[in-house]
Amino acid sequence: MANPNPHEDTTRPAYLGELLRHFADLRDGTHGAAVTRADKEQLFLQAVAFMDPASRQALGEINRTLLLGTGTVNATGVVRHPAGDTTAAWTLEWPEQQRAGLSPITLLAFYGRGFHHPHMRGRSVGNWPLNVFSASEGKEALPTLRAIAAAELHNLVFESDYRIVPATLHQHDDTALY
Repeated sequence: MANPNPHEDTTRPAYLGELLRHFADLRDGTHGAAVTRADKEQLFLQAVAFMDPASRQALGEINRTLLLGTGTVNATGVVRHPAGDTTAAWTLEWPEQQRAGLSPITLLAFYGRGFHHPHMRGRSVGNWPLNVFSASEGKEALPTLRAIAAAELHNLVFESDYRIVPATLHQHDDTALY
């Protein structure tokens, strides 16, 4: 049976749909159905809640696999800053990173005071539109969050060296390093 909406591409990956929605929001001056800053902030609060499980999962995977369970995942919840920005952060800290004086791996949801709509980013990794309006879209964001977190760890290794990643120093029977 033919797709009833010929403009809808059901084979399009979710992340590209999210990017197209971002561009449409820029075109239309909206974020989802919201037009005002207050309404967009309400959507941001909801998006943070929807992103929490996937953010914790992405950081937890790195902790279990690369940091050998030595790290701690933390979340700030939504923080409103005096300058007008609104943020929420998920971080992963571990002993080697702390001893090296490095920042933690960070996933940051932010809605800057002068921004049209919210974004996701890492501490050292650039912006991705935060167009999450449901729990299922929060789950669909997991690959993007994984990529941001992995890039954050990669950048921390360049700020220090590979020894901040415990898995690089331990060889396991079924996960030998290549």
